[in-house]
Amino acid sequence: MAWKRSSVRSRPGPPNSLQHDLAVPECYAGKVNWRATTHCLRVALLFLLWTFFFAVAPASASNWIVRAQPARLVNGGPVLFQVKPPQRLKSLSGSWLGHDISFSFDTKSKTWYALAGVSLETAPGSYSLDLTGETEAAKSVSQKITFTRKFAVARGKYPKIEVKLSVEGKFTEPNPEQQKQIAEGQEIKKDYLNRVSPEREWSGPFTAPADAAISDVFGSQRIFNGKTSSPHMGLDFRVPSGTPVAAMNDGTVLLARPLYFEGNFVVLDHGQGLLTMYLHLSEFKVKEGDRVKRGQILGLSGGTGRATGPHLHVGVRWQGISLDPASLMRLRLP
Repeated sequence: MAWKRSSVRSRPGPPNSLQHDLAVPECYAGKVNWRATTHCLRVALLFLLWTFFFAVAPASASNWIVRAQPARLVNGGPVLFQVKPPQRLKSLSGSWLGHDISFSFDTKSKTWYALAGVSLETAPGSYSLDLTGETEAAKSVSQKITFTRKFAVARGKYPKIEVKLSVEGKFTEPNPEQQKQIAEGQEIKKDYLNRVSPEREWSGPFTAPADAAISDVFGSQRIFNGKTSSPHMGLDFRVPSGTPVAAMNDGTVLLARPLYFEGNFVVLDHGQGLLTMYLHLSEFKVKEGDRVKRGQILGLSGGTGRATGPHLHVGVRWQGISLDPASLMRLRLP
């Protein structure tokens, strides 16, 4: 058996030109034409290199599927990003509003997902979610692929009703010793509430910490002893003192100690910068470092700290920004 050139000829050129090298030989019965065989091997090698290159090149943007829940993003609200990339990935990370986010992979839906948020101070506009994925490669070197999707952020509708409340004077006009306690509490919160642990601990939906009516919502304007304070950064449940307070999701007890304004204060770390906070407790049922499950009792409600009476205040923070707990509980989470 031997090889001969294809009837499709290249244009005239020197024997070592690219056109000459790409002339395709074909097989026929007879002797082996070694020069033609060399051309065939060169063509095969070029084809293999071409195939390898395009197998690991970034996919077209149209092959990415990136969604957000809820569909309408607002300032002060949490968001679940769901991503289906164009090829199998070992890892996926992103950047959103100046925050780094890590994605987890759901094997059932073959979707990458991550919880994030929009600060209350974020102005309405269009903002980019920048994604970077590392491809899976059995024998070859893995490659990074990128994609950017813009999402619109609208202004949230938070109540503007001013709630007139009265608390002890030490909370509005503290003396020097009390100011020292306040400063110590601020340093503790600055340290602990901005921590971002690498692993996700939450699983499934976030649930209410108590079965009770809501007495005040996230974002409302508040007045204490005639002086306006910052917007209400949590959700208040109308419960009597001694009511069991449950964990909203799985996590680790980051803080369980009394602070000046918060009273007896429990903070759960759910991983990747997501925290839930439980204020004004009358009693602790957990200690710092404990691992807890959704629904586990953290403590009993009360009226410690800056509180007008017994109730449960719940807050949510993501990478240092406050988010609406009610919106978090409405998300359909994997």
